[in-house]
Amino acid sequence: MFDLPVLTKRQRKRATKFRNDLLDLGFEMAQFSVYMKFCGNRPSADALANRVERVVPFEGQVTLLVFTDKQYERMRVFSGGTKSKRQEERGQLVLL
Repeated sequence: MFDLPVLTKRQRKRATKFRNDLLDLGFEMAQFSVYMKFCGNRPSADALANRVERVVPFEGQVTLLVFTDKQYERMRVFSGGTKSKRQEERGQLVLL
């Protein structure tokens, strides 16, 4: 998850580059500033976190959240006041 400043043209360019870097690392967009990627185990999640750290812009805030497949399975998604089903079952995800 991230909150990056986008007030100036330079800031918008950095934010766009960061989003593109996340896509290049294999993340998929869940919401505009929330991206996620499956990692099979903790060491691969840690390695991914190190790669993300190298592309983080110097302005703004980036939060990395790691949770297990069991925790992901228990997630409840509501859209327009109604519960919706997830598209597919996944394992462990890293949200950014």
